[in-house]
Amino acid sequence: MFRFDSGLKVYLHREPVDGRKAINGLALLVEQELGFNPFEPAVFVFSNRRRDRIKLLFWDRNGFWLLMKRLEADRFRWPKQEALLVLSVEQLHWLLEGIDLAAMRPHPVRKYQQIS
Repeated sequence: MFRFDSGLKVYLHREPVDGRKAINGLALLVEQELGFNPFEPAVFVFSNRRRDRIKLLFWDRNGFWLLMKRLEADRFRWPKQEALLVLSVEQLHWLLEGIDLAAMRPHPVRKYQQIS
């Protein structure tokens, strides 16, 4: 499976998008609706209404990548939160594997100043 660098930001667009949108249409949506620069080091994740297709858009040095995954019998378990959700790369991989993100939460990162 294709793996992303753990340092990338992942933005999941909550609302379904027209499946006919290609690179230019999705980049415009990122720029105009979400207010982000589509050329920043981030992955933008979109889905159709039936949640059986997912598209990933990201810029790589000199061009855009547009990846699509189509499920034959299942559906992606799309989070039911705000319109734009920020995910970790690990959570993106969970989503692509069909895991419900609401059920899977990693332990929080803990940073302490001293030992008591």
